[in-house]
Amino acid sequence: MNQPLAYVHPGAKIAKNVVIEPFTTIHNNVVIGDGTWIGSNVTIMEGARIGKNCNIFPGAVIAAVPQDLKFGGEESLAIIGDNCTIRECVTINRGTIASGQTVIGNNCLIMATAHVAHDCHVGDNAIIVNGVLLGGHVTIGNYAIIGGLSAVHQFISVGDHAMISGGSLLRKDVPPYTKAAKEPLSYVGINSVGLRRRGFTTEKIREIQEIYRILYQKNYNTSQAMSIIEAEMEATPERDEILDFIRNSSRGVMKGYTGNY
Repeated sequence: MNQPLAYVHPGAKIAKNVVIEPFTTIHNNVVIGDGTWIGSNVTIMEGARIGKNCNIFPGAVIAAVPQDLKFGGEESLAIIGDNCTIRECVTINRGTIASGQTVIGNNCLIMATAHVAHDCHVGDNAIIVNGVLLGGHVTIGNYAIIGGLSAVHQFISVGDHAMISGGSLLRKDVPPYTKAAKEPLSYVGINSVGLRRRGFTTEKIREIQEIYRILYQKNYNTSQAMSIIEAEMEATPERDEILDFIRNSSRGVMKGYTGNY
């Protein structure tokens, strides 16, 4: 890490085998794990916690103070897990007093110019494509994919294994295992290709499909559909995850596509 053209604050804790390229600035109260590469012209500010074997590309700004007028200067963190790739000009703000931290899980890919606002929680193996904007307090599930140039309203939740079409505007929560597209954002099927790639059996995929047929394609309202699913379908982790997600949604979940808009 001996890089004379970079500035590293004496209070930063930099592990062995970290590579820091020229013209990068690393502030006080920063921790960076083994094997991480920091490209040129990166700024890593107070409160950053970066895991092992990450790659952070030029122009990224990690742990800047939140773009929230209520922020009062409190100590907070921006946590990035192991094996993450943060591409060019990504901005990740640290948390506020609401949760104290913004969290990126392990094995995530955040592509160029994406923005992750304060108090967001991004799960493991998620992909945030170029130009995506996450508002504050957004939750992105494990293995979720957010298509390029999408904008996610604050407090939205996207479930595990969900896939969002590029250029989408997310105003409602997106349940796990689904694909979402159109305007307004709507259910367009389950992410069967992604589920197969991750080892889900054909039987399990059919079970998930049947749950969403009841929810979105059989003309029940949400309460009726959930009652039928609970009564008629065997309790499984996937069934319960879907039902719990819908019950706990604070903004409501996306609707089914009708073809009328």
